[in-house]
Amino acid sequence: MPRILLPSADLKERHIRIQKEQARYLTSVLRSKVGDTLVIFDGMGNCLKTTIIKTDKREVIAEVIETFPCNTESPLNITLVQGLMKGEKMDLVIQKATELGVKEIIPTITERSQIRETRKVERWRKIAEEASRQSGRTMIPVVHEPVNFCDIFSSNPPAPPFLKGGDGGLHAHDGTVPDLPPSLRGVESGLSQPINGLIFWEEGGIKISEAVEKLKKSIVVSEQSAENKVDTIHYSLFTIHCPLFVAIGPEGGFTEEEVNLAKSKGLIVTSLGRRILRAETAAISAVTLVQFLLGDLG
Repeated sequence: MPRILLPSADLKERHIRIQKEQARYLTSVLRSKVGDTLVIFDGMGNCLKTTIIKTDKREVIAEVIETFPCNTESPLNITLVQGLMKGEKMDLVIQKATELGVKEIIPTITERSQIRETRKVERWRKIAEEASRQSGRTMIPVVHEPVNFCDIFSSNPPAPPFLKGGDGGLHAHDGTVPDLPPSLRGVESGLSQPINGLIFWEEGGIKISEAVEKLKKSIVVSEQSAENKVDTIHYSLFTIHCPLFVAIGPEGGFTEEEVNLAKSKGLIVTSLGRRILRAETAAISAVTLVQFLLGDLG
């Protein structure tokens, strides 16, 4: 069943007007016609089942049949910290990370990054939107402006764990003021608590299975069972209240200094085995394995 994304502000009427690029997509690519069923989602977990009642290349009108909550999202709140890569490699990582269910993607400039700036952020956001639609997600991951790797872990109050400008405020690498990543909000007064997450390094680190076990132990809690008879020990998945960072280097990987910095801030150093993977392969593999080991896949 075809799916498209529209802002929630456009979904208030019974008859929904779909115009411009979205209309061309429906008519020219999907060959939608009057009478076809179309699902419209707003990127915030709400879906509308509609029937197309008018179609041409400039405008498609759909009538709402029913509104229903839809949640195909991963229960894990994974933030992928990805070292900038050359060519179309970042395109691939953003597409596949979105399909897998990552909540945020932070492109990062590392010591070994072969590119130091980019104008592709809007392109990456469109890739994330398209991948969300294709994979049946109900939300679109946040793709941030690139930041310096060391600034993600800044702990000098009152600097938040993002870039700090001369005025003490937040700035992207180009000097603009971005929104603080949702995964980092609430720590604007300084990074005083360890970050939950993994940094992948081909030169060392424990096995990923062992690393995930360490993560589980770090958030073990006790609660009474439903029968109120025994205490049950369990670990909470890394939900919105407990984000999980997955850090992958660019071509050439992280330097030892960068790894030590991340380790000092709470990230666990791990690897994907003895074979050296391309950066884009490592990102996709790492996210998949973390999801599997924490119960989201399989």
